[in-house]
Amino acid sequence: MKAPLSERVRPVDLATFIGQEHLVGKNGVLRKMVENQTLVSIILWGPPGVGKTTLANIIANHLKLPFKTLSAVSAGVKDVREVINNAKGNVNTVLFIDEIHRFNKSQQDALLGAVEKGIITLIGATTENPSFEVNSALISRCQVYRLKSLTKEELIGLLHQAIDQDSMMAKKTIHLEETEALLNLSDGDARKLLNLLELVVEASGDDEEVFITNEFVIDAAQQRTVLYDKSGEQHYDIISAFIKSIRGSDPNAAVYWLARMIEGGEDPKFIARRLLILASEDIGNANPTAMVMATNCFQAVSFIGFPESRIILSQTTTYLAASPKSNAAYMAINLAQQKVREKGNLPVPLSLRNAPTKLMKAEGYGKGYKYSHNYPGNFASQEFLPDDLKGTRFYDPGKNPREEELRKRLKALWKDKYGY
Repeated sequence: MKAPLSERVRPVDLATFIGQEHLVGKNGVLRKMVENQTLVSIILWGPPGVGKTTLANIIANHLKLPFKTLSAVSAGVKDVREVINNAKGNVNTVLFIDEIHRFNKSQQDALLGAVEKGIITLIGATTENPSFEVNSALISRCQVYRLKSLTKEELIGLLHQAIDQDSMMAKKTIHLEETEALLNLSDGDARKLLNLLELVVEASGDDEEVFITNEFVIDAAQQRTVLYDKSGEQHYDIISAFIKSIRGSDPNAAVYWLARMIEGGEDPKFIARRLLILASEDIGNANPTAMVMATNCFQAVSFIGFPESRIILSQTTTYLAASPKSNAAYMAINLAQQKVREKGNLPVPLSLRNAPTKLMKAEGYGKGYKYSHNYPGNFASQEFLPDDLKGTRFYDPGKNPREEELRKRLKALWKDKYGY
């Protein structure tokens, strides 16, 4: 069985590698590693099909080091330990782990000691942001390098390189007349691009000359699939655009990004969870009904799958986007946590402490506490914060009708104490 085109033309040196000039160009850090015959543990982070695996192979080949490969999709702790044990008898064994973000914590932890002691030099490849999916302890032992999406010119260069260099492509005369369909269907993924090229050439049958046009490509590929990698960086980019559109009160943009996720097969509960967080973080007391809507949305989609849940998600998305916004509750807890970290564990005022025993009562626990419901308006002015924080305002109501009412009430109750 023949290897796919993307494998047959995979570069074996930096001279034929296309893209990532910031890493492999004249002053690129990875080029310098190769030239200086040095290597540290690294994590290559970037979209699918931009050269992560190819770079790992090139580096190991140039440095002439023992090279082992594992895929995090199928490998486990046992496989990792086997490589480490075998590496103890070799010098500077390179272990390449593809899709390292798929390793769980215990699997990643199994690498730590070997990486730290230099038993193995790790090259990890990931489409995920390492900050989210790779243990901080492992990241601290590696250099993280970001790979960029390939430009249109670089992708076209890959097409010409494959046509010129592959022996099977050379059996036909290939005229690359149009490239838009090839580029659009592959979505910047070089692997997809080259394999699509091969599919199109094969679709020409016995023709000795192949004229590649957009129409021919589309007919051969039949239909385009929507780009949405639920496990990759695209996942985070689109949910980010979705949340920011709602926060920015643009229901039109929000429902578009929602559609992108739905068409890509995203879990409706994941979307609903993010809506629930947003309802509190970005709307809060400006419209308390937003939280009710988001909660009901999450409950509904938990019982109802696609396609019907798309309607519920759309209703909630457009409502939240059109709602007045406030991050006052979000800012309040941020400020309060910051103060806790700064001041440490300040003592609870005696008046607020529970006094279940006589000894505690004798110590003054609960003394002076005023039960609010025993006073007019269910309010009695007293101190609830530790002494070092008296008068500190954490909650600053937003500039919207509902929270302005809250501000007026708080000012009436507390006078000038908190500066409302």
